[in-house]
Formats: sequence, C-alpha cells, structure tokens
Amino acid sequence: MTLLPASFYQHNDVVRIARELLGKHIIVHAEGYSTGAIIVETEAYKGPEDKACHAYNNKYTERTKTMFLPGGYTYVYLCYGIHRLFNVVTGDEGCPHAVLIRAVEPIKGIEIMQTRRGFSAVKPALTAGPGRWTQAMGIDLHHNSILCYEHNSPITIKDAHVKINKSSILASPRVGINYAEEWIDVPWRFRLATSNWTSK
Repeated sequence: MTLLPASFYQHNDVVRIARELLGKHIIVHAEGYSTGAIIVETEAYKGPEDKACHAYNNKYTERTKTMFLPGGYTYVYLCYGIHRLFNVVTGDEGCPHAVLIRAVEPIKGIEIMQTRRGFSAVKPALTAGPGRWTQAMGIDLHHNSILCYEHNSPITIKDAHVKINKSSILASPRVGINYAEEWIDVPWRFRLATSNWTSK
C-alpha cells in the first residue's frame, strides 16, 4: 500500500474525491493501539455554496476554520454532543470542501474495535455509521486538524491499488440534511454496492 499524497486531496472536485476514497485504507494509531479499515461509504460537502456544508456561505468559526486549510487535513467535530464525525478537507486553502467518511470495513485490530464498542461479535453495526467507526477506531476531537498524508501522522489514508468500477458505486442523497433546501436531494453519498458494512 502507498500513502495518498497531498495532491490527491488538493484538487477542487470534492465529489470526485469522495468517490475515489472508496476502497482506500484508513489507519489510526490511538490509545497505544493500531487499527485499520477499508473506506466503504463517504459523503461530499462543497462549501461555500452547499447549504448542507458547515462552511456554507464561507461561514468561518472556531469549529469550521479547519475546513479552510489546504486539502489533506482532518476535520473532526462533535455531533449531537455525542458522536465524533471524521472528515477529510479537500481543495485549495480557503476553499472549504470536505468528505465525511460514513462507514468502514474493519481489517486490523478488530478485537480492539470490539472492546471500544462493547461488541462480543463482529458484525456491520461495529463500524457501519459515522459515529460508530470513529468510536471503534479511537478517533477523538484531538485528531482534528492533523495532516493525514504524513508517514508519522496518527491517522493516514493509503491506496491498496484495488480498482473500483463505477458500476460498483451507489450514489444517493446525503443523510440528515433536511435543512439544506435545494441541496437535500443532491446524490453525493457514495457506497460500495458489494459491501455489507455501509450504513443504513
């Protein structure tokens, strides 16, 4: 496997990047353990015009400032005061695009993931969902605003060089954005059709 370079994240087609992240491997070093998984579901958020994006209309706050960094930084935030959601910033500096990783298929450190989630068996609910997989892999708010294309980073994304055919990707509207008006039905949620590990 090879580490995805900065150039992968730093072009401005966030929708393309969201598709291309499918099948990539995410590796997390946290709490003294290493876990790994295959990315099987993503969502694209295209600031500043996208009303579902935190940085809609170039909204710059303490939370969203990470989105204005160059592509390749992590954007981790708390949802409903409980769930830690993990995104990868994309595009040029000052252009607040991001890809939310919604689900992964565990491949390394699975017992650690089970312990963190309180699971006695391995099943899709372990990591099928944006708050589930981050808990399983030990991602917390201190993982916000770090580069994921540096070899010594606690979170890296790697290419296993497995070709994903377009016919194997399901595109549908994003989840939980009923406030986004005309952007509600934009088909920017992407899932691997053959995976049992995507969220429902």
